[in-house]
Amino acid sequence: MEQLSLLFSGCRWQDVLDIVLNAYILFRLYVLFRGTNVLRVLLSVVAMWIIGRSANAMGLVITNWAMQGVITVATFVIIIVFRNEISGVVRTRSLRFFLWEIPRAQINTPVRIIADAVVELARSKIGALIVMPLKTGVDSIITSGIEINASLSREMLVGIFWPGAPLHDGAAVIQKGMITRAGTILPLSQNRDLASKYGTRHRAALGLTEQSDALVIVVSEERGKVSLVKDNRIQEVRDPDKVEKLIRQYMGGPEPLNRMRRQTRELLGAAVVCLLCTTGLWLSFSRGMETLANYDVPIEFMIPDKKMNIINTSASRARLLISGARPLVNALTLDQMSIKISLDGSTVGKNKLDIARHNIQLPPGIRLKQVEPDQVEVTLDTRADKLVPVQADFSGKLPEGLIMTGLSITPEAVRLFGGELVLDDVTTVFTEQISLDTLTASGAVTVALIMNPASLRPDDKHKKVQIRYSISQRQSHDNTEN
Repeated sequence: MEQLSLLFSGCRWQDVLDIVLNAYILFRLYVLFRGTNVLRVLLSVVAMWIIGRSANAMGLVITNWAMQGVITVATFVIIIVFRNEISGVVRTRSLRFFLWEIPRAQINTPVRIIADAVVELARSKIGALIVMPLKTGVDSIITSGIEINASLSREMLVGIFWPGAPLHDGAAVIQKGMITRAGTILPLSQNRDLASKYGTRHRAALGLTEQSDALVIVVSEERGKVSLVKDNRIQEVRDPDKVEKLIRQYMGGPEPLNRMRRQTRELLGAAVVCLLCTTGLWLSFSRGMETLANYDVPIEFMIPDKKMNIINTSASRARLLISGARPLVNALTLDQMSIKISLDGSTVGKNKLDIARHNIQLPPGIRLKQVEPDQVEVTLDTRADKLVPVQADFSGKLPEGLIMTGLSITPEAVRLFGGELVLDDVTTVFTEQISLDTLTASGAVTVALIMNPASLRPDDKHKKVQIRYSISQRQSHDNTEN
């Protein structure tokens, strides 16, 4: 379980959307092409791709190269050999059928009515061609004829094929207990091995079953024989009383509810397989394109206790070795990563803290390989304040003949805030340097305080102090004697 969670640790919501979207596309291809030779060849290509990826993982160079070549050739074979079946799907009249509709096998079709009509047509030697779509549907193949959407009855079906009727030369399509279309023209089979006793109707029935899983019932006008055509096979019915039994057998059994459940289980299984295949493909690409990179990321310390203060740290940044898909790593920026360490539970003085995985924030899809250093030492102190005298810091010397006779600082002392350990060693706070070289007369100057160490902070009102100084002429030695 741990290995599985590690495998999907870098999965983003974009990856989930990518997997689901492509799994649905793969599922739609299955729905559109199921029951056809195209699907069988596609499954063979997928099997070869899996073999090629496995060979690549095991280091079988020749096998991997051979599988890639076979897959490339198979792609062209599918397009050329099965162009009719592919074009039949592409020419679909309904966008709904192409995107989300799932053709269902006929469940409520009154087979008894169809059998009675077929027997009557055979006895009267009236030619007929009846199409019963099953799983794949025929809407993408049959586009001709007249839509009638009439209720199915023996009289209606016989009347369509009665000699002289406007639609008697074409085929009738029966779906969900309705005669949906009549007078349709079916694609003719190009099979040259077809026996001479079979005419145009049988060839048209074979042509449709070559591109779909439909059941086609053919009544011969010359011989008065009934034939059932499915999966490129013609079965003649010698006993008219067995027409109904054979139709039910070809449609998948006598129980409609069982057929419905079986078809639902088939579609659910196909959806699961498509999802697993797409997930495996995502894992193959995301792990196969993995790359490494190093980043220096600042460390952010979080102090829950406001009375605590950071005096010193052994490191302010940490080097992260990360991995991920090359496009994600190349697009990564420093502000997308952070290291946050909580100082909750730390004590005054030196504390050694681990930089663990939960302290590091990385974008989805990026994995942490190594962090250096994996520990940081933090010195903490409690916050305190102390009144410290101010000392003016002069540099240089006064011009010749001048002397400073007076000095006052306002305020004389300021309150400093910082760590208690640091404040214990602080006895005086100095101002910034004041150059004596430029002073020629008495005056005042406002200067800032220098915090040493820098962790100290003065009172907000006394970040600067005023220094007043008095300068007079130095008396000469001769004047003093007189």
